[in-house]
Order: sequence, then C-alpha cells, then structure tokens
Amino acid sequence: MTEQLQIINKYYDDHTLRDILLRHSRAVADKALAIVRNHPELHADERFVEEAAMLHDIGIVKVDAPAIACYGTEPYIRHGVLGAEMLRQEGLERHALVCERHTGTGLTLEQIVEQGLPLPHLDMQPQSIEEQIICFADKFFSKTRLDTEKSVEQARRSLEKFGSEGLAKFDAWCERFL
Repeated sequence: MTEQLQIINKYYDDHTLRDILLRHSRAVADKALAIVRNHPELHADERFVEEAAMLHDIGIVKVDAPAIACYGTEPYIRHGVLGAEMLRQEGLERHALVCERHTGTGLTLEQIVEQGLPLPHLDMQPQSIEEQIICFADKFFSKTRLDTEKSVEQARRSLEKFGSEGLAKFDAWCERFL
C-alpha cells in the first residue's frame, strides 16, 4: 500500500482531490477484497486487487470535472487511459490495464467507434478476474457521494447509458461475485 500512496502523492498535490481519490479508491478496494475473500474458487491475486483498486482512478487528476475537484483539461471519459499512461510510466503495466478497462463494464472497440468516444480504438473490456472484480466493485461507489455504497439497483441504473450489453455483463457479475 505504501508504494501506491507514493505514486498518488507524486501526481496529487491538491489535498481535496487526493482525499476524494483515496476515499473512493479505498471503498472500491475494500469491496473488491471482500469479493476475493468470499470467492477463493476464483483464485484472484488479493494483493494485486488491492494495489490496482487503489490506483484505478489515478487519471482523474488530468480531467475537467469540477464537481469532484478535477481541474484538468481532458474529458472525464479519458481518465482511464490517462491513468494507464501514468502507471505505464511507473512500470506498472498490469495495473495500467485496470485503469484502461474499468469504464462502465468495459468498452468494446465497437462502442468507442460508434459513439465517437475520444479514446484509442482498442477493446477496453476487463479480461482478467482481477480486472473484472475491480471494475464491478467500482460500480458501487461514486466520487460525489463518498462513503455511500450504491445498491445493486442503483449501480445498475448508473450503467444504463452503456447499453444492454453492459447491463447484461453487470448482471452476470452480480451472480458470480455477490
């Protein structure tokens, strides 16, 4: 955990934004760790889950989202790819993939192209069990209502904008992880 804090501190000098990131990430990490511990049959890497969950939103420092004290220049939807770039610079490729693949329930290349999203033309869906667990856990926490866990139905509603494919994936994760 110390290494993750050192990386966060390297990029975050605004204490308000750092606090939002840490509180949100800790909530996501705790939920993800509970899933790992409740499902030993998944053989998920517990240490990696905690590390990557703490870093999954590091890219918000570069986006323009004043409601969560982000005063960067990039659109919010890019926070995952921006965070991935940051973590690749730190030599954390596996962690970078979590950043890149956690938006919604993951974005397909088709979604990115069809919606004209300002993202690289790549498939950005969670692949590993660890990526899936973190992505799923993240859906239960926002950065505007810190420390408040959404219900399954509230999390599901927040995914409606990602279409029926994303909802179906979320429902499958509910069956697998809850």
